[in-house]
Amino acid sequence: MRMLAIETASEACSVALFEGDAVIAHDHRILGRGHAEALVPMIGALPDKGRADRILVSLGPGSFTGVRIGLATARALGFAWGAEVLGFPTLALIAAQALGMRPGSAGVTVCTNGGHGEWFVAEFDADGLPTSDTASLTPEAARARPHAALVAGSRAALLAEGTDAEALDLLPDAAAVGLLDPALLTPALAPIYGRGPDATPMKVQAPA
Repeated sequence: MRMLAIETASEACSVALFEGDAVIAHDHRILGRGHAEALVPMIGALPDKGRADRILVSLGPGSFTGVRIGLATARALGFAWGAEVLGFPTLALIAAQALGMRPGSAGVTVCTNGGHGEWFVAEFDADGLPTSDTASLTPEAARARPHAALVAGSRAALLAEGTDAEALDLLPDAAAVGLLDPALLTPALAPIYGRGPDATPMKVQAPA
């Protein structure tokens, strides 16, 4: 069975094509922006234009735009190919990457860029399963709470600064989805935003 993995929730944009458990093609780019223009050509450059029986796509949290682009592309390809589409949490992928690099770790704290200067922070156990909800925190609040001896993500070094924790500067990579616990995969393709909406709804005016 072939599987296509799509990761677009961070500054990176990555795709990977699997044959069984083996990665047969992979592309990972640090874009910052421009996921909408890059993603489909990246998939099209894969063998057989990335066609697969199953598609895994990141749900976030991360870039609102990036998450939506990845989901829209996965849904469209799933419909066109008759493929199963499943989502996964982006921070769980980073946790899996970190634990794969540091086997035997008791757990990992993932800390990444959030919105408006905040950081997304979540805790994971030694199996890569979440032990806390994802929180969107100011840097000060994130540093004030306990974290694991292993910290990973784009803001790991800043979170671990001044502590004994080891920091792994990681961005999510689609090629690592095979490290995810299957329990983390979901057919519910709802974005994980990690924080409330920026806009405040207008008050409903009372009838005159």
